[in-house]
Amino acid sequence: MGQAHDGSLGTAHAFIDSLSDTGVDAVKFQTHIATAETTPHEPWRVRFSTQDKTRYDYWKRMEFSENQWFELKKHADDLNLKFLSSPFSLEAVELLKKVGVHAWKIASGEVVNQEMLDSIAETKQDVYLSTGMSTIDEIDKSVKKLKSKGLPLTVLQCTSTYPTPAEKIGLNMISFFRERYESNVGLSDHSGKIYTGLAAATLGIDVLEVHVTLSKDMFGPDISSSISVDELSQLVEGVRFIEYVLAQNVDKDIIANELKPMRNLFTKSIVYRKNIEKNTIIKRKDVCFKKPGTGVDPSRISEIIGKSLKRSVNVDDLLSLEDLQ
Repeated sequence: MGQAHDGSLGTAHAFIDSLSDTGVDAVKFQTHIATAETTPHEPWRVRFSTQDKTRYDYWKRMEFSENQWFELKKHADDLNLKFLSSPFSLEAVELLKKVGVHAWKIASGEVVNQEMLDSIAETKQDVYLSTGMSTIDEIDKSVKKLKSKGLPLTVLQCTSTYPTPAEKIGLNMISFFRERYESNVGLSDHSGKIYTGLAAATLGIDVLEVHVTLSKDMFGPDISSSISVDELSQLVEGVRFIEYVLAQNVDKDIIANELKPMRNLFTKSIVYRKNIEKNTIIKRKDVCFKKPGTGVDPSRISEIIGKSLKRSVNVDDLLSLEDLQ
């Protein structure tokens, strides 16, 4: 949910309740401690709030207390949702170590924060590394550090544009990261559409992160890059279906055998075009191909022409090899 709760603890709990019915595995917050993270001089990414004089004031309003974070974690646990939150300072890391997270999501602005990576590495927990604003050289260095610490790592393709247009989503980077880093891969999506996640699922990603909102009419900087709860349910259903499909290995011969009754309905047989008397020599014009496919297959037509009939036959009778001599 990122910052979609807009600083309201009640709204944050409402998000957890709503997300629990969608089938997602995890819910992720952001942990901001204004005094540790920023200064009053930080410029606005989008000046969306008139109640906050500065960006610093906004981050201050986004803060929850330690006890409130414990409440949110327990709520997620009670609903069998894995709890995550992206830290934006060393102090936030220490707070989340107390609260407990399923894994560490490193926001792309913190990829070069080596002290933060070192502190997180002490937990030996999974790390999801976002790459939204990072160069390959920066990603290389952070991946090298995290892998040297023996941490389970997932590298997330991400573009820090809100919302991200289709031409900048960069699904091509998923296979690139998989091969370059020999790690799990995923997508942190800001497109605000479910199609992106579905497309990424066909590439065999390990993690998919999306922004979600209770309503497209809610207030906040990330609403345009978020999907609704209903759309999230559709996305989860689609991803699970794609995962299942990709896991199946189909044998065409086995399937063809299973579909034999259907095959007989839709294929054709050699059929007499007209009434023909016994002892007549069969010519090509005497037969045609019609449904059902329960008789002699049309591929055997060359075996039929030139043979004589043992008995008289009628129009639309299925040809039988026993008719011939």
